[in-house]
Amino acid sequence: MDGYGILTLVPVLLVIVFALKTKRTLESLILGTLCTYIITDGWGFAQGWMDAFFRVATDYSHEWVFMVCGLFGSLIALVGASRGTLGFSRLLERLCKGPRSSMLLTWVMGILIFVDDYLNIMTLSTCMRQISDRKKVPREALSYIIDSTGAPVCALLPFSTWAIFFSALFFSEPGVAELGYGNALQTFYHIIPFIFYAIAAVLIVPLFISGIIPKIGRMRKAYDRVKATGQVYSSESESLNFEDDEGAEGTEGSLLDFVLPIGVLIFLAIFTGELFLAVTAAIGVCFILYLPRRRMTFSGFCDLAMHGFCNMIPTVAIIFFAFVMQEAMSDIGIAEYVIHAISPYMTASILPAVVFVAVAILNFSTGSVWGVPAIIVPIIMPLANMLGANLVLVMAAVVSGATLGSHACFYSDATVLTSSCCKMQNMDHAFSQMPYAAMAAGVSFFGYLACGFLM
Repeated sequence: MDGYGILTLVPVLLVIVFALKTKRTLESLILGTLCTYIITDGWGFAQGWMDAFFRVATDYSHEWVFMVCGLFGSLIALVGASRGTLGFSRLLERLCKGPRSSMLLTWVMGILIFVDDYLNIMTLSTCMRQISDRKKVPREALSYIIDSTGAPVCALLPFSTWAIFFSALFFSEPGVAELGYGNALQTFYHIIPFIFYAIAAVLIVPLFISGIIPKIGRMRKAYDRVKATGQVYSSESESLNFEDDEGAEGTEGSLLDFVLPIGVLIFLAIFTGELFLAVTAAIGVCFILYLPRRRMTFSGFCDLAMHGFCNMIPTVAIIFFAFVMQEAMSDIGIAEYVIHAISPYMTASILPAVVFVAVAILNFSTGSVWGVPAIIVPIIMPLANMLGANLVLVMAAVVSGATLGSHACFYSDATVLTSSCCKMQNMDHAFSQMPYAAMAAGVSFFGYLACGFLM
């Protein structure tokens, strides 16, 4: 195919190598996007880069993400200042006798909050961070559990935003409706048992908590740090925790100040399907609940809301440039390059395994959880039809690859949000969970390979 050949992969490799070397996510993405437009536009790269920048900045769906992240920062700051988080965490702490029970409760709650991965990550980190700190659970372990019950759980349940997106994406493809499973969502029900990565990622967590799967790499170093110093986060994350005093001795927290705003948030997210509306309403509930009871003044409320919003700016900046990276990878044609490179070697039996790997690599490369499937499904599904491959397996492999990308990519929105809400450096979280994501990926690959030959 016409294009940039092997140069298509250079920006992605540059981002990964630079991030591994410097442990800096934002700077790596900026460098990667600039490199992409140098390849595509030559000396005119500045114009191409600026065009991508403003396409991202003016896109409605991107603006939605930025505003939801910022408003969640406001909500977290308000609930924390009211001591509502402390009141709720002390209630939950009765169930948490030690580190393992704290982590297990986090895992269970992560499964229960299944509507949206953003909602899952932000709500769960608000609930459990203080408890985990008091039980001396490393932040690396907490963020791993929260991230593993974000996208993976959403991918497995037919009531989530993931199910709605993927069911609509697949059902429009030739041959899918002819499977005879009914409408788009009913078809997705039949895919769920074969979304191997999401299943493996969720099930590995309790094995990790129980010690059946050992602490590996950066995670082991985190546990050694806690054992030696009692510090639950690394020295690089200290600057993110200067204001983290919600659990100070002698303070009191009202359960109502947490349960009512967060309850409204979850209720509206479930029944309206609009997270922006839900988080805005939750902030409104905080206003009505806190001011008449003098939990804070009007000026204090406004200052806290703005302060919390501003605290999310570093997170929004990384997500913004992750979106610019998506634009850059689309402009350079990485999806088409990879698909055309592997398609001559496809057979019906190995197609599901190869699709899983290809989607995972593309998602990891671009940080685009839903963008990559939207691009390659119209290419993959006709190829699967032509080869006579099992369409259910192929669709499940696409969802699994997207889930792996969301879970493991160090600049995906889910990874960045998790590290931000857990108040730790992004690369600490990304590196520490990588071995467990790799385990789930290995199980998934061999699962698709075996099913491809047997089904």
